[in-house]
Formats: sequence, C-alpha cells, structure tokens
Amino acid sequence: MYKAVIFDMDGTILNTIGDLTAASNYALEKMGKRHDFPEEKIKLCFGCGIDADMEKVLALEGGCPEEELEYIGSSIPFSRYHFTGEDVKRLKSLFVPRYAAHCREKTAPYEGIPEVLSALRNHGILTAVASNKDDRDVQVLERALFPRLFDRAMGNHKEIRRKPAPDMVLAILKDLHVSPAQAVYIGDSEVDLETAKNAGLPCISVDWGFRTRPFLLSHGARVIVSSPRELIPLLMG
Repeated sequence: MYKAVIFDMDGTILNTIGDLTAASNYALEKMGKRHDFPEEKIKLCFGCGIDADMEKVLALEGGCPEEELEYIGSSIPFSRYHFTGEDVKRLKSLFVPRYAAHCREKTAPYEGIPEVLSALRNHGILTAVASNKDDRDVQVLERALFPRLFDRAMGNHKEIRRKPAPDMVLAILKDLHVSPAQAVYIGDSEVDLETAKNAGLPCISVDWGFRTRPFLLSHGARVIVSSPRELIPLLMG
C-alpha cells in the first residue's frame, strides 16, 4: 500500500473543461477570432501549463489538426498556423482573468472521486494535487470542492518549474515526508506520464479526462483505469 497518492487536477479529479472552454472562446472572441470551439476540441489544448495551452488554442483556431497540437511550439512553429508570441500573450491576458472569475461555474469533481479520496484518508494514505493550472486557481478549487480531502495542493507558479519537470511532485513529497518509492502519481495526459517518470514514481493513467485511451497507450501508459472505483484496489491492495 502506498503512503501517498498525488493527483493531477484538470481531467483527473475535476471536470474543468466547461469553464476552460468558455474562457477560451471568450478570449478568442475578444481577439476577433473564431470562438465556437466545443469542449472535445478545447480539452486537447490543456494540460501543459498556461503558455503552452494558449499556444495550442491559437493553433487550433488556425486550423491545426488534433494530432499535431502536442507539437506546437516545439517541433511545429507558430508561423505554420499564422500566430505569433505576441498573440499568445494577448490571448493569455484575456483568458486568465476571465477564467479566474468563472472557474467554478461548470466545474465539478468527477463522480466517485470524493469517495476515493475519503477512502484513502480513512486508511491513513496521504493525498496531494500537483497541477499545471495556475496556483491561485488550484487553491480556490481545492478548498471549495475538496474540503479536508487533500494534505497538500500545488499549482503552477514562478518559483517552481511546471510539469513534466519533477520539481512540483518532489517538493510535495518532501513536504509530506514521503519518498518517491512510497508514492504513486495519477493523471490523464502525456504530461502526467512524463512527470511521473521524471520524478521516479509509478503512474496510473485515467481515460475519463482530456486524453483518450489510444492516445495514452501511444505515449507509453502501462496502467489505465476507466472509473474512479478501479483505483481503490490499485492504491490500497
């Protein structure tokens, strides 16, 4: 049995895509761009940190196919989809305050997640959140939607490298006085798989979030669950 379980937030414990989609379309509209993207498209843009997320939203608006979104800003330049770094900054400046003001309108825990967290805590297992979402939003949502269910929650801030760097996960484990060998990481994306690997933790992937099971398998996922109740025997067996 593990001593600590670290969860990603968006797409893993919280269904945030409705509010992320609304804020993305709002920001695109303010820039005079197409702004009618559905949740199924927008969710493919999130999970890598706000700057990378905004790059992907602009690429999507510029006609980028789904299978290329993860490469925007690395092997695929912005120019291919007709936007610049200044466009990214502008979209971010519109998105961030809009999302912060409306981040709880449609957002809710995935069914069964609170029960999993309660079961873990009842068995003395420590729980934490490590998210690339801005730390301010992480704290607001964690306090409002998961009262007394997490021992530590950390989001993206300038003092620590964002995932997939291991820094956030390792800082949480240090705070909890738990070694990587005693912990497991749970997430829904390729970023989470890489984060766990970089931090030296096993990873359990979930397919109810922002990435599909075939996508996760193609990125090296070895353990994938399709419902929160499947987590209990894996975490407490």
